[in-house]
Amino acid sequence: MVVPTRELAIQVGDDLRAAGAQIGARIVTLYGGRAYEPQIEALASVDVVVGTPGRLLDLVRQGHLKLGSARQLVLDEADKMLDLGFLPDVERILQLTPAARQTMLFSATMPGEIVTLARRHLSRPLHIRAEQHDEPAHVPSTQQHVYRAHQLDKIEVLARILQAEGRGLTIVFSRTKRSADQVASALSTRGFAAAAVHGDLGQSQRERAMRAFRSGKVDVLVATDVAALGLDVDDVTHVINYECPEDEKAYLHRIGRTGRAGRDGVAVTFVDWNDLARWKTISDALHLGFDEPVETYSTSEHLYPALNIPAGATGVLPRSQRDRLGLEAESLEDIGETGKTRTRGADSPARREGGGDPEKARAARSRSRSRTRGGKPVGASSAPGHQAPRAGDAGHDDGQPAGTATGQAMARRRPRRRRPARGQAAAG
Repeated sequence: MVVPTRELAIQVGDDLRAAGAQIGARIVTLYGGRAYEPQIEALASVDVVVGTPGRLLDLVRQGHLKLGSARQLVLDEADKMLDLGFLPDVERILQLTPAARQTMLFSATMPGEIVTLARRHLSRPLHIRAEQHDEPAHVPSTQQHVYRAHQLDKIEVLARILQAEGRGLTIVFSRTKRSADQVASALSTRGFAAAAVHGDLGQSQRERAMRAFRSGKVDVLVATDVAALGLDVDDVTHVINYECPEDEKAYLHRIGRTGRAGRDGVAVTFVDWNDLARWKTISDALHLGFDEPVETYSTSEHLYPALNIPAGATGVLPRSQRDRLGLEAESLEDIGETGKTRTRGADSPARREGGGDPEKARAARSRSRSRTRGGKPVGASSAPGHQAPRAGDAGHDDGQPAGTATGQAMARRRPRRRRPARGQAAAG
């Protein structure tokens, strides 16, 4: 089974283990960011392999994974896999599997690239839709709200929405990794239990944030589209698009995180003035009827009754409602990260060297320094504690004044000739 992201690989692997527990199915999850050795050892006896394209092909090149005997091949979130640039890797995996295999493609949307891929690599494919032809593309049980919000007031509006009555777990989508960090930090400062998930975090940090979100220690997950792709978390009641999605497919993937399995959900989208044209395209493509979003601020009266926000809600969560343990309550697992380790904080490798003490960690790092002047070492031949004479002292041991060498060097320099101005040259 091939999936586009690491978080989705973990989720699918856990679901398959729960489903195959009674028959003793052996499931192995392969994805980047973790050490190779445990995954290679698990491949010794396996029934189902779930992995991302990059790690699967890495193990194939190393000779640890053989796809020649695979009988079924599943491509999950196939449309997003193509959007992320995995088409060459997917075609390579298809070529490594037997031609007589059974192939299944799961996709929320069916763009032309998916149809072309199915016709090229599948034999007599059958297209199965999970909804009626006359049903809308979005989930009918999800309430959708679209507001035209100012960039400087978004965090205030978001803080009030997060205090809505009956709100459960919430996913906030941002367009960039930096924006995800900024929103999560701002919410934490205001008293909310928030965590960020994006590609610039180390794998252990991403898994830590997801564990905290699933267990309820954190109830607000700020994520980018790629990091939260295909996530299925119970009790997600609200999805908030902090920034306008790129297109209608991204919008459907985002709001599809709530209102799952017949449950009700709420989807809120913030649209900047610069994104009005893009949003109109999305609304027209999905027939949403929100071509002109209502201009909304944190003090707008229509915001509170529409989302069941208490009338006295402010931009800071009251201390009496801060009952979540937070991200710090979830331990950071040592998974043997590969590549450049981006994990920082109290559990970073530098801190572990000093046993958590910053002073000891600083002393554990070996660092040599040398003082230079003009590219040449200074005081290298001097005895310890000996001070070099300064300019203006009585003199050196050879009897010459201290400033003689400097004066001779200055005398050898030719003075810089100044060019006369145009007006002065003409007058001369």
